Amino acid sequence: MDLASIRIITHDVDRLTRFYEAVTGVTATRPAPVFAELRTTSGTVAIASTATVAMLGDSAPQPASNNSIIIEFLVTDVDAEFARLGDVLDDVVLPPTTMPWGNRSTLFRDPDGNLVNLFSRPAL
Repeated sequence: MDLASIRIITHDVDRLTRFYEAVTGVTATRPAPVFAELRTTSGTVAIASTATVAMLGDSAPQPASNNSIIIEFLVTDVDAEFARLGDVLDDVVLPPTTMPWGNRSTLFRDPDGNLVNLFSRPAL
């Protein structure tokens, strides 16, 4: 079994897609107006409208209500990425910090409030 993607349900596919394109540097593929995919070498972030889960009724995911998931991207240089994204980040939760286990991380929220972590592992 292979993990195919993490899908974020949103009310504004265009806005969230632009945000993740800026964060990842990847241009999204848009097979339909209600859906976008940002494919990296190690995984895919999918962004979809509530219309894509409407058939689930009351069990459908609720946009902008995540309080349990962190979307993580491994990067080479956390500080450089943080500086590059300065104009894009409205809600920085943790500026670049070296964690007790050695990773360097910065955490921020996307426009829907989902927590995003850019991190690098310590040099060996």
